[in-house]
Amino acid sequence: MSDHEDLTRPVDEVPDSPHAGLSEAAPDELAFDVGELPGGARAALEAVLMVADEPISAIRLAAVLGLPTAAVEELLGDLAEEYLTQLRGFELRQVGDGWRFYSAAPYADVVGRFVLDGQTARLTQAALETLAVIAYRQPVTRGQVSAVRGVNVDSVVRTLGARGLVHEVGTEPSGAVLYATTPYFLERMGLTSLDELPPLAPYLPDLAQLDLDEGAAR
Repeated sequence: MSDHEDLTRPVDEVPDSPHAGLSEAAPDELAFDVGELPGGARAALEAVLMVADEPISAIRLAAVLGLPTAAVEELLGDLAEEYLTQLRGFELRQVGDGWRFYSAAPYADVVGRFVLDGQTARLTQAALETLAVIAYRQPVTRGQVSAVRGVNVDSVVRTLGARGLVHEVGTEPSGAVLYATTPYFLERMGLTSLDELPPLAPYLPDLAQLDLDEGAAR
């Protein structure tokens, strides 16, 4: 058997191989040579890892780059050690049989703050609609908001409260809790006061009529 045939033989022909079905790709099977790219194989490896959303095995990386698996494993080890030595904000870790970039442990609090802040911005459609009703009709009860939207909003209001966008501001004589938006809501919306909200309130149902409808439904 020639050297070329040995390199391209499917790994699943090797007994008890953990990478059955995968094979290494010879450089001449690719439309390019990673060695001719700016930064060479090292930079090409970083580029592939940068877009990975799950750990990638060294064998798969070798197939993509057209390099021997041993060479890719050596590059991975060198990169992982380099990032640790340079105190970068990210690490290259081996998890199981794969490799992937992760944020470095010392920056967990900063990353967590960013992720939570992003979650606040990515509210569901139901949450956005509920927040709009509260913003324009505050103070308002959950029952009144439900009457506007036509669905139960208890869980959505709890979510908005957990994210600091609405809070309790009192109760009605009936005992129902009243909700209003928070200063944080204004901050997220880039407003200094509720007076700066776009004039959408006239298009929402009148709460006085909603109160009558709720009373009739009881």
